[in-house]
Amino acid sequence: MNILKISSLILVFTSLSCSNKDVGLKPQIGDITESVYASGTIKAEGQYTVFSMVNGVLKKVNVVPFQQINDGQLLFEIESEKAELNTENARLAYELSQESNHYIKDKIAEMELKVQAAKDKLALDESIYNRNKNIKKFNIISDVEFEKVELAFNSSKLNLQTAQKQLDQFRIQLKNDQTRNSNNLKISKVSQNDYAVKSAISGQLFDVLIKEGTLVTPQTPLAIVGKAASFLLELEVDENDMVRVAMGQKVFITMDSYKNQVFEAVVSKIYPIMDLRSRTFKIEAHFLIPPKKLYPNLTAEANIVIQTKKNAITIPKSYLINGEYVLVNKDEKRQVVTGLSDYQKVEIVSGLNQNESIYLPE
Repeated sequence: MNILKISSLILVFTSLSCSNKDVGLKPQIGDITESVYASGTIKAEGQYTVFSMVNGVLKKVNVVPFQQINDGQLLFEIESEKAELNTENARLAYELSQESNHYIKDKIAEMELKVQAAKDKLALDESIYNRNKNIKKFNIISDVEFEKVELAFNSSKLNLQTAQKQLDQFRIQLKNDQTRNSNNLKISKVSQNDYAVKSAISGQLFDVLIKEGTLVTPQTPLAIVGKAASFLLELEVDENDMVRVAMGQKVFITMDSYKNQVFEAVVSKIYPIMDLRSRTFKIEAHFLIPPKKLYPNLTAEANIVIQTKKNAITIPKSYLINGEYVLVNKDEKRQVVTGLSDYQKVEIVSGLNQNESIYLPE
């Protein structure tokens, strides 16, 4: 009895299969859309992972998940006793340098007087030299006396140059000492501020990824922050399809979180570099009308519309043989020219009219 039932079922299935293949199908007139597949995730606008700039023990967590935060708000405090001591040492060094600078300033004032005295001496010696130079023409002064005058003049010039050089060196030393110690103090203060981790944007803190007392490094993720009121799609497109993607193209989105619903978006940003590991390009798209509720890192699949053609002659892809033939009159294998295609159907540009019937290939 069981064998008879199984045989009957096989016969019914075989007859149905044969009948489907024997039934002709006429091409349909309608719209066809060519699209590119992409997959990715939902991201909050401005979403980023918070990291520490320094190594240390997490001393205090000042926020909780889903909390609204402001730009510059303190999120985490890392143990900073060593940094505080470094800042205090830098401050003491700066104050000590300020006292040392008083000595240098006094030396500068002293050198300024020497320079002025050297200028006055040079002016006097130059006047004597010029006067004796004129009277030497009349042999009123001996060569020996003139050489003494000339030597005094040259010596005055050298003394002025030396005094001016010393003055310049003291001024440079004062400026360098002030700048160096001031910069050291600023660097210590900045380094100390690195132990206070603050938010870079105003938005929402989606998750805290670490607990107090944990040793953190600059590679340790601390939290996820973004703008909860605005979401975007971060999608990956295969390198073979990327050349056809452009700004402003429409995108149809499906998500596991919203079964049997399709949302529309537009391409808003294209990153012009390929990820060598996945061999994909990253693009961003924005919803035209977003779902009522969205959360960061929800998965999404997308079809980016490349072009749409209206009133096209189309057939199901399953009726196409080797991408360029169709079966007409059950036994005639005819070549056709195809155009746009999607996941279910393909456009017939020429080789088949809408009144002819085609059959499923065996």
